[in-house]
Amino acid sequence: MADSINDSDIIEEVPATQGGGDLEMAEGAGDVDEAAAQHANGSELPFAEDGPEDPAAPRTTFLQYLTSPVVTLLIGSGDTETILTAHQGLLVHSPFFAEAYAEFADDGSPRQIELPTEDLDAVGCFLEFLYTGDYFPKKIPGQRTLEKDPSVPDVDMTGDQLLKHAKVYTLADKLGLVDLKNLASSKIHCVNSTAKGEIAYARYVYEFTGKDDTSIRVPVANFWATRSHTLRSEAEDEFRSLCLEFPQFGYDVLTRVLDEKLKRERNEKMHPGPSSARKRPRHSSATNA
Repeated sequence: MADSINDSDIIEEVPATQGGGDLEMAEGAGDVDEAAAQHANGSELPFAEDGPEDPAAPRTTFLQYLTSPVVTLLIGSGDTETILTAHQGLLVHSPFFAEAYAEFADDGSPRQIELPTEDLDAVGCFLEFLYTGDYFPKKIPGQRTLEKDPSVPDVDMTGDQLLKHAKVYTLADKLGLVDLKNLASSKIHCVNSTAKGEIAYARYVYEFTGKDDTSIRVPVANFWATRSHTLRSEAEDEFRSLCLEFPQFGYDVLTRVLDEKLKRERNEKMHPGPSSARKRPRHSSATNA
């Protein structure tokens, strides 16, 4: 996907880890709750490079966030359930968690949120972003490249690398964190993948995003519209299955192909090339004598 999306904007990344601590309300946590409530719309994260919109607003220190109550997150279900913890003062920057926080009782009881259907790695990336402002692998400044991850191949043969960021994208959408959505989207366009990897990614996008989410669907359709003639030969069966499984995908790709064809025809009419001196032979209806 790295060299495939030419018309998508790369958004500057802004802030987002795991924490632990006592379940009891620590000293200074009330200040954190008040500051977090002001950010509950998810539009501003506490450690963004640009800082708060109001320079006169009192600064909440990182230590204050770390002394807020610890919330237990139950990721997955059954044998795959994993327990993570994070500080409430940071979690409530997400509207999703701010709403959950409103249901907690101030009686010192454990604070717990279940996320049975969420991807564990995506949640880990969300927490890393929440605490540090980014998640691994980071983008190399000034390049459409991600820092090297020795645990994965340079070329995404299966689509796993694309899916990593796509799952962060859909999780961020659910949690109401626009900054994290933009960051994940920008990283998707840094992944060098194969036709089969792109098929796996396209299938996920069309299964787990809404029809009106053009920010992620349009680049997918554009990618296949401009490269399907070469990529289809590498994964023709998978491409056919995807079109049958998600007719909207096939329709979107076809629409882009027809739009480009119409654009070329209009350009040719507006800027016709030099006429050829060679003319088509005329066929006369007259009978030769």
